[in-house]
Amino acid sequence: MNGLDTHRPAPAGGDGGRGGRRRAGLVASAVLGALALLGVVVAGVWLLADPGGDGGDRVPGRAADARWAEGVTPQWLSGRMGVPVPVGAESPRAAYETTSRVDTGFLTFTLPRTTAESYLAEHPPEGTWLEPTAAQPDTPADGFARLGVPEPETLKDGTRYGYLCPGNASRGPYDTSDRRCVRIHAHEYAPDRTRIYLHARFDPGTGPDSLPGPPSLNGLTLPE
Repeated sequence: MNGLDTHRPAPAGGDGGRGGRRRAGLVASAVLGALALLGVVVAGVWLLADPGGDGGDRVPGRAADARWAEGVTPQWLSGRMGVPVPVGAESPRAAYETTSRVDTGFLTFTLPRTTAESYLAEHPPEGTWLEPTAAQPDTPADGFARLGVPEPETLKDGTRYGYLCPGNASRGPYDTSDRRCVRIHAHEYAPDRTRIYLHARFDPGTGPDSLPGPPSLNGLTLPE
C-alpha cells in the first residue's frame, strides 16, 4: 500500500441520484403537458372543421342551395304565418328563402305607437315579452337586411321579442323547434313609430313555388 487513500468521498449533495430522478420527472411532466395541450388544439381545430359538430346551429355563410323566392307579398306571407298584418300598416315588406333543409319567411311593417300597442295586445307572445340583454352587432345580414331594415338582433334599446304560435298554444313559450311558431320583435325606433318583425321557418318545399300561380293569386287576402 502506498499510504494514499484511494476512497473519494461522494460529491456534495450525495442524493444526486434522487436529484437526477426528480429532474427527469419534471422533464417528463413538461413533455406530457405539451402533448396534452397539442391534443386539445388539434381537437378544437377538428371540431371547427367538422360541419356535423355540435358547435351550435349558426353556420357562417349561406346554404349552397339557398334561393330567394320571387313575387312574395306581405299578404301571402302573413297568411302563411297565421299572423295578420293590420289594415293601415306602413311599409309592409316580405321575403322568403328556400333551401333543401328549411324554408324561412321574413315579414316586417311599421305602425303608429298606439296602434302597435293595440296590435301587440291582440297578438301577445306565448309566455311573456323578453328584452335583449345586449345588442349583437355582428349578426350576419339576412332576410331583414334584404328588406332594407336592421336585423332585429342588432338592436337593444326599445326592443322586445317573443314567440307567437298560432293554433299551437300548448307548446312551451320558448320552444322554437316547432316551425309553426313565429318569432316576433317589436322595435320602438322613433318616438311615435314601432316596427314589427316576424320571422318563421317552414318545411322545405312548401313555399310559393309549390303552389299554383303566383303568391298574390292564391286566394289569400290581407288579414284584418
